Amino acid sequence: MIRSTGVILLVLSIAIFSCNSEPNFGGPRYDQEGNLALDRIKIDEYLKTAEYDSLYRIHDPSGVVIIVQEEGSGSRPQSNNTIYTNYAGHLLDGTVFDTNLEAVAKEHGIFDEERKYRISSFSLISSSQGGPIAGFSIGFMRIRSGSKAVIIIPSPYGYQNQESEKIPANSVLVFEVDFLGFD
Repeated sequence: MIRSTGVILLVLSIAIFSCNSEPNFGGPRYDQEGNLALDRIKIDEYLKTAEYDSLYRIHDPSGVVIIVQEEGSGSRPQSNNTIYTNYAGHLLDGTVFDTNLEAVAKEHGIFDEERKYRISSFSLISSSQGGPIAGFSIGFMRIRSGSKAVIIIPSPYGYQNQESEKIPANSVLVFEVDFLGFD
């Protein structure tokens, strides 16, 4: 009797763990929904005090917020277009972590003599295909060429729980962009 109970528990355990359709590969899974919920609160608080002149704001269903400051006269890009832009990226506390503008890099103490500061270009493709972070693509697809905008990206559409020297894990990212055009 005890032996058959042990066998039944073993079979049930195997059945329960084999029903998990997402592989875990030994590490914790990224909690996209949980982080998105937390980031929406952070973004709402940030927007209460952030002083941005804007024509209008777009609250994308993904959680990405686009603040259009100057409306461009061009059309909106689509997947696989090559985007040309100048940008400065910072955290919610104002810490600039990246820019393609030399003067901004020098002003914020992140200038790198080895880097070539020039217009940034990238293809609008999903980040899983090696493109920009997903929030960048979401933001650019919602604005017209020639626009100046601020794109606020929740961590699930940024770098998630990846950590770097300049960007803590699960950071909301803010990009001030000058959308110069696209091919």
